[in-house]
Amino acid sequence: MKLEASTVKGFQDYLPPESQKRAAIKKIVEKYYKLYGFLPVETPIIEFDELMRPDPLTGEAEDEAVADRFRLKDRGGRSLGLRYEFTFQLARIFKENPNIKLPFKRYQIGPVFRDEPIRAGRTRQFVQCDADIIGDPSISADAECIALASDILKELKIETEIQVNNRKLINSIIESVEILEKEQVMRELDKIEKIGADEVKANLRKYTTTNQIVTLFKLLEKDISFFQENAFDGADELSELFKKCKLYGIKTKFSPSLVRGLSYYTGNIFEFVISGKKTSLVGGGRYDKSVGKYSNREMPAVGISFSLEALMGLCEQEITKLKIHACPNCLIISIGEEEESIKLSRKLRKNNISCSISLEKINKALEYANSLKIPFVIFIGEEEISKNKFKLKDMSSGEENLLSEKQIVLRLSKY
Repeated sequence: MKLEASTVKGFQDYLPPESQKRAAIKKIVEKYYKLYGFLPVETPIIEFDELMRPDPLTGEAEDEAVADRFRLKDRGGRSLGLRYEFTFQLARIFKENPNIKLPFKRYQIGPVFRDEPIRAGRTRQFVQCDADIIGDPSISADAECIALASDILKELKIETEIQVNNRKLINSIIESVEILEKEQVMRELDKIEKIGADEVKANLRKYTTTNQIVTLFKLLEKDISFFQENAFDGADELSELFKKCKLYGIKTKFSPSLVRGLSYYTGNIFEFVISGKKTSLVGGGRYDKSVGKYSNREMPAVGISFSLEALMGLCEQEITKLKIHACPNCLIISIGEEEESIKLSRKLRKNNISCSISLEKINKALEYANSLKIPFVIFIGEEEISKNKFKLKDMSSGEENLLSEKQIVLRLSKY
């Protein structure tokens, strides 16, 4: 049987210029992570499958992402799996490294894997971008994560609405209506933005009475001051988050039906929704009971998470406006002067100017430069060597200038 060379379903290659756009976006994300004082962390792609499964002793539920993990075995027969996210790995990290100085602000950008049904805009391998603050219980840490994501999206010129809620509050609201099936009700409420309130109300009849549903939805129409005045759990935390976000100049919207991951969020939760599309782009919240579960201590934690593919796929129009820096910046065309071409290339690279050398004939080299949209070419031949200058050609204007090595470095450094 002849092997047909193709990618596995749900996986894909990224070639220029798309790969360059992805690299440019990643660079912006990483820039803001560093500006906010987060430190990089790298973790294994493969973990013990047991670490990924929910702990039945703590009552953890298996959410969709956990259920969709890739499972495998090594030669020793050990049950392993590909990481489906980064957050669960933090619990292992703090078990193995108990002396990490707190608060610990970490970021991680890398591939994660989910064996889930394929649909438009969804792949089984995608690049997750996470930032987390471990060991800081303050609402200021929550607001900082929101501000961080907001700054990234502003630079990418992506307009979003920031929706916030509190898991304690939604839990308290449901309890006040005396509904017993809390988790099932929360799962249904989280679908309001996607399927509408009427369909959610119809689904809720499986778990509660019509009167309770009516009362519940009347409560969900109240503003945060009502819940504060009536001492609903979580209302003060959410109110403080609104105040902290104002200090950053960030506008947030109270969304009492927002639930997010049932298995681990414990306090404030937030979601960045693309304006006019009802599509979630960035999510996050506080998960105070997850990181310390192997260390026999409760460790406050809050973070944000989004995928590189979401930025690319959901906001393609905005992303195409992103300026992609040419790489290489210039092509050195050697006309029988390879040694001098190499000398110049070393000088340019020492000055952080990317370049390649072509030993092809001039027409073929220029065709290559045009195909990759290389902005400049430098000709090095016998004539240039005799004058101790090099001919620099601007490929967009066609202008040519005979410049010294120093002048070329200055010219290309400004590009």
